[in-house]
Amino acid sequence: MGGGWETKRSRTKGHKDWVVIKLGVPGVLEHIEVDTHHFKGNFPESCEVHGLYTDTSIDWKAHESQEADWALILPRTKLGPHRQHYFQFENTEGKIHSHIKVTIHPDGGLQRIRIMGSKSGLNRLNVERAAMSALAPATTPRTTEVTPTLLSSTKSVPVLPLTPEGFAPFGKVIQGYTDLYAAPKGIQITPANAGSAYKFHKLCLIESSYPAEANNATSGISIYRCQPCKDITNDGYIELKVLERHPFTNQVFIPMGPGTGEGIRDPGLKYLVVVAHNGTDDRPDPDTLRAFVASAAQGIAYNTGVWHQPMAVLEKEMDFACVETQIGDGSIADCEIVELADNDVVRLRLATT
Repeated sequence: MGGGWETKRSRTKGHKDWVVIKLGVPGVLEHIEVDTHHFKGNFPESCEVHGLYTDTSIDWKAHESQEADWALILPRTKLGPHRQHYFQFENTEGKIHSHIKVTIHPDGGLQRIRIMGSKSGLNRLNVERAAMSALAPATTPRTTEVTPTLLSSTKSVPVLPLTPEGFAPFGKVIQGYTDLYAAPKGIQITPANAGSAYKFHKLCLIESSYPAEANNATSGISIYRCQPCKDITNDGYIELKVLERHPFTNQVFIPMGPGTGEGIRDPGLKYLVVVAHNGTDDRPDPDTLRAFVASAAQGIAYNTGVWHQPMAVLEKEMDFACVETQIGDGSIADCEIVELADNDVVRLRLATT
């Protein structure tokens, strides 16, 4: 390889390789880009990321075993070949980090790692430290410190490019691949139509778990004609107001192209995907909120029971073919909707990469 970081093959069970990266300046971390371009057969199976704050020098070889000093900010997540991956960090909101540790399992290569975040709050942190130092007695400097926390009353969620790996906890991404070696592992690809096409098999299965008494639930294909979002602020934010879920079925949306008949002559090219897992209170868990921007070449399938924002398109109207199972009587068995409380302000930030 002419660039990137690649480790040698290991046959040892449970093997992993890691690298520590010192950030250019301490800050609040938001998301990471993990690039496996050109690593088609030797990309890592998965990666995880830990964060740390310290303002002193560290002997990293001696520090290797001190796992307790690191906070997990990206759980072990599967990677794919020959593409960019975008993952939102966990447990970093309002916290400052100076270093990250990227661990790959079991081995392989990465072309590039980019960490995105903000320097906001550093001046306040330094002022607080100076005041505390003036009052506290002199002590021996610690090697590591508890990560400083900055309070915030509004939750900001970055809108990241949609990838199969980033969306995997919530559903499936339905798309073709120009480079067949870039398709996620496990997808069957075969020639079709006498060699004039390739078929990507069963990218998503239709699911239905309606109770037996709901014997009138049927599967079908509908069309959603969606108008573009009108409430995008000048600085690129959209406020999240509503989420919905389908308790007994998954739901598939596939963008439709331009048409001269009843189709849209000049449809949009991007749409917004916002998802969350269910919380212990049987409402959307705000800590699991994730937002993505999808292209017109990508369809999505929301897993059964996943909370999601109603379809929201950007710039221009778009048509979507929707595959779903429904009773069709308007009951919450088909679709349950919740509105966010006025004090639960969630802002989705576009154009973060």
